[in-house]
Amino acid sequence: MSLGLCGETLSFKTLPQAWPTDTMDPSLKSALSSLPAPDETSQQLSLQLADAISAEIESKGGRIPFDRFMELALYHPGLGYYSNDLRKFGEQGDFITAPELTPLFGHCIARQCAEALEQLDIGSILEFGAGSGRLAADLLGELERLDRLPERYYILELSAALRQRQQELLQQELPSIFERIEWLDQLPESFSGVVVANEVLDAMPVSRILIDESGIKEQYVALSDQGFYATWDAIFTPELQPVAETLQNRYSLPIPYETEINLRATSWISELSSILSGGMVLLIDYGYSGHEFYHPQRNTGTLICHYRHRTHGDPLFLPGLQDITANVDFTAVAEAALAAGFDSHAFTPQAYFLLAGGLEQLLMELELSGKEQLQQIQAIKRLTLPNEMGERFKVLALGKGLKQQPSGFSLHQLPLKITHPPM
Repeated sequence: MSLGLCGETLSFKTLPQAWPTDTMDPSLKSALSSLPAPDETSQQLSLQLADAISAEIESKGGRIPFDRFMELALYHPGLGYYSNDLRKFGEQGDFITAPELTPLFGHCIARQCAEALEQLDIGSILEFGAGSGRLAADLLGELERLDRLPERYYILELSAALRQRQQELLQQELPSIFERIEWLDQLPESFSGVVVANEVLDAMPVSRILIDESGIKEQYVALSDQGFYATWDAIFTPELQPVAETLQNRYSLPIPYETEINLRATSWISELSSILSGGMVLLIDYGYSGHEFYHPQRNTGTLICHYRHRTHGDPLFLPGLQDITANVDFTAVAEAALAAGFDSHAFTPQAYFLLAGGLEQLLMELELSGKEQLQQIQAIKRLTLPNEMGERFKVLALGKGLKQQPSGFSLHQLPLKITHPPM
């Protein structure tokens, strides 16, 4: 669904009576009408965030770039989707991540971490955005069983609410090694070991561009009497123009063409490289290589919103109550990594990564009842089948000073068609 239709608006100040509004595009109105209405507490939170975003729009002359809107909607202190106290993960939240499906996901990650740490003799693990804490619990539990615990397990979590949930879970499940876990507010000055980021890149704010007969435009969010609306205009973000022009030429994008560009991922990778003296960065997310991401038929982009286990295409809807994500351009990430000083990379679908990492063997090692085993098999199918998460999710490993690549990439690797020098 195109996000560039300026008539698609939503009046947050009259929520929920005008939810959705009669002025919406009919197809969008139909999609949003099927979503469950938020409770009163959630409504008030969304209204507060809408007021905060409106105030910034007014202070900036009537509009802000889309990536700034996305940043406020997701990370505004206390109100943004990832900053507020509302439940996000699991059956009672908005979506289920791989670690919530089965502990075997975390066990497979643990095996890859152990291999990398062995090459470094010793080191630590740093997890970005640990969510519910489920991945950390399963990963550390398996490393403890293997007698391969890292020196420290760091969690960089900006959400105070999520940090508290993580601490409660890990204290309960891993009391004997809880003292090894440390929460960070920012990147350490130096680090050696493994960095794990599961579904982190897709939640980074993205810029949106439109290429048409008149050139390249950037998407903005503006404010009318009826609420927020999206509009296109000349590019304001300085670093966006050259990247957009390079992508247009490199992938011969048709006209018109809408897409997303994640400028922040490049900066993030550069920061990681600057602190990492040796080790591996493991990125797990949904996305494509560059040629797939910028396919001619993907001409309205990849942005998607998650609300109560339903997906739709309106990022302006219910700010603070829904997740806003974009697929990852893994080619751009790998090129940024090589430019920043990483010396190796490997890329594969999640299914091959988990199977090569011993998923089937780990299942057989579990002592389960018949019902429990059936539940685990169903979870494994969801993680590995092509029409589920098996091919949609990819795994990218970035290495610095590793003697060999992780075994999780031994079954199959996907090409990324890296250009030199990176763009």
